[in-house]
Amino acid sequence: MVFTLGASFPIIYANRLPTAVTAAATTTNPSSNSSTSHLFEATFIRRAAEIADKSAGRTAPHPNYGCIITTSSGAVAGEGFLYGQGTESAEIQAVEAAGELCRGATAFLNLESSDCPSDNTAVAALVQAGIERVVVGMRHPLQHLRGNAVRALRSQGVLVDVLGEELKSRAVEEARKECFLVNAPLICKAASRVPFSVLKYAMTLDGKIAASSGHAAWISGVSSRQRVFQLRGRSDAVIVGGNTVRRDNPRLTARHGGGHIPLRVVMSRTLDLPEEANVWDTKGMATMVVTQRGAKRSFQKLLASKGVEVVEFDNLNPRDVMEYFHDRGFLSILWECGGTLAASAIASGVIHEVFAFVAPKIIGGRNAPSPVGELGMVEMSQALELIDVQYEKVGKDMLISGFLQPILDVAPVIPSCDETFAIDPTVTPYESSIIFFYKTWDPYGAFSNFSRHPIHLADENGNDCTWLTVEHYYQAHKFVGLDDPVAQDCVEKIKSARSPEEAARIGRSMQRQHPKMIRSDWRTAKLDVMYRALKCKFSSYPHLQSMLLSTAGSVLVEASPHDLFWGGGRDGEGLNYLGRLLMKLRAEFLGQSSTPNGSNVEFN
Repeated sequence: MVFTLGASFPIIYANRLPTAVTAAATTTNPSSNSSTSHLFEATFIRRAAEIADKSAGRTAPHPNYGCIITTSSGAVAGEGFLYGQGTESAEIQAVEAAGELCRGATAFLNLESSDCPSDNTAVAALVQAGIERVVVGMRHPLQHLRGNAVRALRSQGVLVDVLGEELKSRAVEEARKECFLVNAPLICKAASRVPFSVLKYAMTLDGKIAASSGHAAWISGVSSRQRVFQLRGRSDAVIVGGNTVRRDNPRLTARHGGGHIPLRVVMSRTLDLPEEANVWDTKGMATMVVTQRGAKRSFQKLLASKGVEVVEFDNLNPRDVMEYFHDRGFLSILWECGGTLAASAIASGVIHEVFAFVAPKIIGGRNAPSPVGELGMVEMSQALELIDVQYEKVGKDMLISGFLQPILDVAPVIPSCDETFAIDPTVTPYESSIIFFYKTWDPYGAFSNFSRHPIHLADENGNDCTWLTVEHYYQAHKFVGLDDPVAQDCVEKIKSARSPEEAARIGRSMQRQHPKMIRSDWRTAKLDVMYRALKCKFSSYPHLQSMLLSTAGSVLVEASPHDLFWGGGRDGEGLNYLGRLLMKLRAEFLGQSSTPNGSNVEFN
């Protein structure tokens, strides 16, 4: 089954609910009759999806959760949304906002709660608060989380209704589409194993993205360019080709101030690129170049000296790059490339949505480039048609958007490992001696230094302090002990950061801009700092310690493909110090003697 979604996910949700529908739903007793009840429930599920999108552009793309709690009379008692990876759940925020009004109330969730052995706080919050009924917009698309929260809530006597299962109507289907819409990147991750990709371009009324000379500044208006900044802020990475770098010398900034900064990616098979370009300036934004293996080694060294990450592929193509980005944990990609690369991406089947800004201008030119290059089509019947096309006036321009392929409905449940083994005992679904972890929503995501498990450790002044995550503690301790107001201010900013992503961004940015401000012993002290924080975390949460001990005999690998110090790297070339520290901690808990490999290594 597939869902075709109306309106693209980056469009702001404000005013999407008809006033008449909202009023009817909020003033009618939800139990009066089935039809009205569905309208009531659909409205609040749509509201949950709306607020789930509130952190867009502020943090990296992540599973979007929204929670609305209503009283028996239909009044909103509390609401909340997940701000980012490693932050407080939407359910806990809504429960805290509603207080005593939770007793006998109904909770509306756009997405089934995350419930796993390492983190059941969202479900526990609803049960302990006395929530009587939970309405779920869609089950979790990730297999290791799918259905867990629904079963856990029902086992505690909570009535659970899932849209499309217990509740079915036209209003319910529309609300369910909104739930799919706001988590389209997560669904793509689960169903396709590639990030959700948006192709964006601006063209004239006669279909040109530049003049015959290559000049393209500016086709679209200010309002359209502002919308593009928003699109970038919602993406893990922004991709351009070599031609775009050579001709336009773009900066690819988000320009929204203090929000999420996407990775800039340049795809170039030959590395025929200028030595000086705006994207090589990595002080405020990171840049990656993906290229063919062996291409221009001397230029690769030049890029590395500028702080640009270079990733080589045996056969550079959009599909392999997207699979790599999936493994890297990315959920959403924005393509701002020229026609040649756009055609290659479309032909590879990795583009899900198109944003076309059409300016009321005519430039002409036989050789003026168009948005999409050669696709090998010779008849109009071969043309690709967009699904759920939307039209929006943006300043003087017209934005036309639509889906190039439908978003898969992952409702059919993939058989579990146990079910698969029962059918075919020869199938080994995974290598049990190696356990990978990376993002907090992965099966072993609680091992991550980004997971939301606050720890209590002394600050630089010896005062007891609560750190929201291990990452907060680690980043702050780059600057402790320094008698410098700027360093001290940085520590305070890290302490108050709303998410581990923000804490890391503050610490890393300060380290890049003021390398001399880092404590002098940091290269040799950082392992001890991380180990101290990890030990506090796993000692403070018995269920986490049990989870760690359950991995005895297995190798733990932090699966980051780009962090070659803490992670294992793309091809196992990383040092995997986070995994090694966890294994040392596991051995300590088991009462074994173990010396960490490389604890006295000189760090680079």
